[in-house]
Amino acid sequence: MTKTLVITGASSGIGAATARAACDAGWNVALLARSTDKIEELSAELGDAALAIPCDVTKRDQLEAALSKTADTFGQIDGVFANAGTGVSTPGVENGDPDEWHDMIHVNILAVLYAAKLAIPHLKKTKGHFVITGSKAGRDSFKGSVYSATKHFIHGFGENLAEEMREWGGRACVIAPGMVNTPFFDEPKPDKLQPEDVAEAVLFALSQPATSSVREIYLMPND
Repeated sequence: MTKTLVITGASSGIGAATARAACDAGWNVALLARSTDKIEELSAELGDAALAIPCDVTKRDQLEAALSKTADTFGQIDGVFANAGTGVSTPGVENGDPDEWHDMIHVNILAVLYAAKLAIPHLKKTKGHFVITGSKAGRDSFKGSVYSATKHFIHGFGENLAEEMREWGGRACVIAPGMVNTPFFDEPKPDKLQPEDVAEAVLFALSQPATSSVREIYLMPND
C-alpha cells in the first residue's frame, strides 16, 4: 500500500515543498492548514495523491477529524510532519507582547503536542514517523527570544518522543534548519536555504530502513 504523510502548515514554504517532494517519491499527502484556497490549489496541482483538509492545528477536534479523514481516505498514516509554526512581531521579553506569546506557544508547542498525541494511535499501526520542524534557534541562545525558547522545547520534546515511540517501533525526528527562504520573512532570502532543501531532509528521515532512527537533521545555508 502507498505510504501516506500528513503535513501541517502545508499551504506554503517548507510544508508545500515537502508535499511536492513526498508525492514525487510516491507518497500520498494530506495537506493541513487554515488557508483553504492555498491547500486546495496545491492539492489540485498534485492530483489524486493529495487531500486538502482545512484545519486549525491548535484545535484538537479539528486535528483529530483531519487525521481520521486521512486514514479513511488513504487507508493508513505512515508519517506526520508537524511543520506549522509562527513567530512574533515584537521581540524580547521586556518589550514583548504577552498576547503574541500566547498565540505562538499554542501553535509552536501545544499544536505539536496535540498532533503527536492524536497521531500515535495511527502511527502505531504502521510503525510510522513523527517529524517536527525545529530550528537553529532551538539549538542556540538568542537574546530575549521567546520564539527561540519554543524551538528549544521542540528539540527536547522530539528526543523524548523518540524514546517513547521506539517502544513500539516508531520513530521521531526534528528537522533543524537555519534561515530558510519562506514567507516567514518579510523579504526574500534567495541566498539562504530553500524550502526544497528542508523537504529533502524530511524525506531522508522518512526513508530510513527499520534499523535506523534519524532523530535530528541540522542544516545551514552555505552563505
